[in-house]
Amino acid sequence: MSLDRRAFLIAAAASAATASPARAAPLATFGIDASQFGVRPGAPDDQSAKLQRALDHCAQTRMPLMLAPGAYRAGDLKLAAGVHVFGVRGATKLSFTRGASLIAAEGADNVTLSGLTCEGNGIKLPPNRGLVHLASTRGLRLTDCTVGNAGGNGIAVTNSDSGSMSGNSIVGSADNALYCVDNSGFIITANIIRNAGNGGIRVWQSTKRHDGSIVSDNTIEDIAARAGGTGQNGNAVNVFRAANVTVRNNTIRRCAFSAVRGNEASNMQVIGNNCAVMKETAMYAEFDYEGALFAQNVIETAENGIAVTNFNNGGRLAVVHGNLLRNVGVRRPDNPPEWTGIGIGVEAETACTGNVIEDAPGYGIRVGWGPYLRNVTVSGNVVRNAGIGIAVSVVRGAGDAAITGNVISGAKRGGIVGMEWAKAVTGDLIKDGAGAYPQLKIADNQAR
Repeated sequence: MSLDRRAFLIAAAASAATASPARAAPLATFGIDASQFGVRPGAPDDQSAKLQRALDHCAQTRMPLMLAPGAYRAGDLKLAAGVHVFGVRGATKLSFTRGASLIAAEGADNVTLSGLTCEGNGIKLPPNRGLVHLASTRGLRLTDCTVGNAGGNGIAVTNSDSGSMSGNSIVGSADNALYCVDNSGFIITANIIRNAGNGGIRVWQSTKRHDGSIVSDNTIEDIAARAGGTGQNGNAVNVFRAANVTVRNNTIRRCAFSAVRGNEASNMQVIGNNCAVMKETAMYAEFDYEGALFAQNVIETAENGIAVTNFNNGGRLAVVHGNLLRNVGVRRPDNPPEWTGIGIGVEAETACTGNVIEDAPGYGIRVGWGPYLRNVTVSGNVVRNAGIGIAVSVVRGAGDAAITGNVISGAKRGGIVGMEWAKAVTGDLIKDGAGAYPQLKIADNQAR
């Protein structure tokens, strides 16, 4: 039988009109539907007991728990090993009502939380707790979750290893967005963090030891320092006593203190971050560390740019290479002038090479501070529009430095100048030479 085009289209339309509408597969197809335990989205009563029974059952059966879209009032939920909880991203909300945390786990390996919105409602948490609090876990996976308005830390992870947190949004935490203490081997990537009271991401250890976490590709904005202090608060990423941590390719904006601050953090790598509007030094390696790498970062508007400092406390061994800095010198009123407007500061066993610095009203590069200078090379840098292009310490007891092959333009108080602390005590050493200072090699620099 022949079938012309008109007849074919009429038959197709009739078939579509009589077909049954597509139906979504039941949640039980993918795991255990929480409604089987009486859990009801949108219910006005607290759902904690029902949710806990569902979680305990899933721990026994090793089946994932599926939560339908809607809001669930709950608190003090406990996760056992192997519990996997899945919601619908942006649609499944757990609203905090009571307890030390909304969700907590201790000694529970291989836990997964995905697609959940955890609303803290500003309810105050105990010190160092997180709205989501995970302790002594291995193999944690926390993905595609939203944590909002925590009355303390948004997410706290302690004494854990080999976990990952990716694709989450943490907004409005009263203390830190992500508080990580005494962990190892964590991957913290592609998260959005905004409006934290005291810190964005803290990677801390109780004592100096290996950590090995990777903090990458996150967006971190608007970090305050409500608890005050001299640097422990107000940072986008704060690494304390944790060795071998990598901080790379993050976008960081508007912090009360620093974008990346390493304190007693050896072998820290800070690579390819894009930072703007820091009210203190944008990047720090400070106090008792050995080994720091700052490479290919972009810093726009900060009190100071990059400081590799505290040789007096054992801080040494660094590479500062290929960074782009401009407009450093936004000064806090409590800091003296000699502490501000510095592009890069280095002190001991450091190579400072291939950086570009523009608009630093203090110094483009400061080499040493008082007697705290040893084995530094400064080469191949471009400094434009600085107070002093390169300031080098010539205090009695200051060590060796080689300053070669730099291009300096628009330095108002000299291209390369010898300093006794904050006081300039030489003319421009590019013109006058460094014959009076045998510990210095100054050669092949250009200034105009």
